[in-house]
Amino acid sequence: MISYKPFQKLLIDRDMKKQELLKLTGISSATMAKLNTNEYVSLEVIDKICLALNCQPGDLLEYIPKPKEDK
Repeated sequence: MISYKPFQKLLIDRDMKKQELLKLTGISSATMAKLNTNEYVSLEVIDKICLALNCQPGDLLEYIPKPKEDK
């Protein structure tokens, strides 16, 4: 699973509101909602956010492996 928790923390650390980021990047509020609920977004969106925040993709997301199910 991809988690955007680091993205949320980055916004808090930089004291930036999500609405400010929407204006800077031109991404939609629907896309921001996807980021808030850990849904997949395109690399184009990640690219726009990285450009606006001067960061790397790894600063925005993390991979959380699903626990293995017993068979």
